[in-house]
Amino acid sequence: MNEKFFDLKKEKQDRMINAALKIFAANGYKHASTDDIVAEAGISKGLLFHYFGSKIGLYTFLYDYSVRFMKLELTTGVSSTASDYFEIRKQIEFAKMQVLKNYPYMQRFLERCASETSAEALAATGEQRGAIWELYNSLKEQADRDLFAANVSFEKLDTMLDYTISGLMAAHAAQASFRPESFYEEAVSYLDMMREIAYR
Repeated sequence: MNEKFFDLKKEKQDRMINAALKIFAANGYKHASTDDIVAEAGISKGLLFHYFGSKIGLYTFLYDYSVRFMKLELTTGVSSTASDYFEIRKQIEFAKMQVLKNYPYMQRFLERCASETSAEALAATGEQRGAIWELYNSLKEQADRDLFAANVSFEKLDTMLDYTISGLMAAHAAQASFRPESFYEEAVSYLDMMREIAYR
């Protein structure tokens, strides 16, 4: 992690982080422009490179920071004793909502990173690639599958909800008046509906 960067005021740190998350999430590593990032952040390009050295330096920092931040929220926000799949998913979404209040584009950035094809970006994040998705899976593995109806595939249901919630996130984030609480409430409504269908 970049210690010099953390000497900045928190407001400026977050402004720079959010600008970079937004641009990388929208464009991927190859097509993200540092000109767009500095314009979004309201800083000079010289300042950006002073703290991160290069575009790949910034991307690597962002990925590491995002994974650490998300893992902290998830491990503290999801009960290790929860066994109801839908309750676990609600706790995951609540933890994500807390992240989105500070970093509205962090989840979309991590999703974009998961489908990244740039060799440079892949090499830079190699050590931690997949870490956040492994954590999601381990949390969901706590679920008691005996609660599900015999004709319900846990894997298919889980995949369907992943796609649904990812789509909801994209739709909400595209709104000028994005509110993490609204996203969370809608995600929970889908979870509640599917709980009625999936359990015996």
